[in-house]
Amino acid sequence: MSNVLLIYTGGTIGMKEDPVDQTLRPFDFDSLLDEVPELRKFGTSIDHVTFDPLIDSSDIEPAMWQKLAALIERKYDAYDGFVVLHGTDTMAYSASVLSYMLSNLSKPVVFTGSQLPVGRLRTDGRENLVSAVEIAGARERDGSAIVPEVCIYFNSLLIRGNRSTKVDADGFDAFRSPNLPPLAEAGIDIRYNKDIILRPSRGLLSVSSALDTRVSILKVHPGITEQVVRDTLLGEATRAVILETFGCGNAPSRDWFLDIVREAADAGKVLLNVTQCLRGTVNMDLYATGRALHRAGVLSGYDITLESALGKLFFLMGKSNDNEYVKAYVEKNLCGEISK
Repeated sequence: MSNVLLIYTGGTIGMKEDPVDQTLRPFDFDSLLDEVPELRKFGTSIDHVTFDPLIDSSDIEPAMWQKLAALIERKYDAYDGFVVLHGTDTMAYSASVLSYMLSNLSKPVVFTGSQLPVGRLRTDGRENLVSAVEIAGARERDGSAIVPEVCIYFNSLLIRGNRSTKVDADGFDAFRSPNLPPLAEAGIDIRYNKDIILRPSRGLLSVSSALDTRVSILKVHPGITEQVVRDTLLGEATRAVILETFGCGNAPSRDWFLDIVREAADAGKVLLNVTQCLRGTVNMDLYATGRALHRAGVLSGYDITLESALGKLFFLMGKSNDNEYVKAYVEKNLCGEISK
């Protein structure tokens, strides 16, 4: 029998409509098997932990990620897998950063949630929860986990956490992995794409809790002003800047723009180029504007998502105060976040 720990951080999936005033309130997870009787059919023992207070996903802060990572570390030896119930708005951010914080992971950490509460008639939460628990407890014949990764399960798809992004605000098909196929697809059976599932390296779980959040994001757009670019790239409190650029990594070629980029790079700041496009990769050697950014000191994020780029920088900057260390690792594939 597999042992799975269910961690409820907050979010719609754990809510139940009050029969009197129709407001949404957290349901009692002690009665989980009554709410979702399908879970009784698995050969899985399920325990649960509920965050107190519960956290709306719009209020997620690094302290919550640290608390979650510490909880998984404490309970790691007692369980075969973990299911994290989380609000959808920032789930991709949380799954991304946890993938960096939990090194040498050999057990599944499956994030899931829902667009409708579990108690609603047409809820997507019940299927999401049932399949997430099944995946978290799934093992090979030798006892090893089938999916030893931080991932997201939503609407029949299991996707790598640091490849995920939310693409629909209110549809059940809320999450996608634009640049990597799903790790698994659920139909009559759950079909695992084992060729791309990461296998753990040798060694024990290592948790990195230090995070440095001094990162700014500059979304390049037509009509962007010199003052906006200057304030973002040269802010004294900023160690790193993610430049969300056009297409395959292009930005304005005007002298003032490139002068500010060079000034920021000369000051030692980490400048990471991430495309605004949902699918595709940064290639700064393709066009003159991209080459100008590269020469100015901008590094490539390749096909990383914005959510994953942010988590990666938080993680690397938390490991060292030396920006040269961050620059040395930010372009490397650390845990399946880029196709390189």
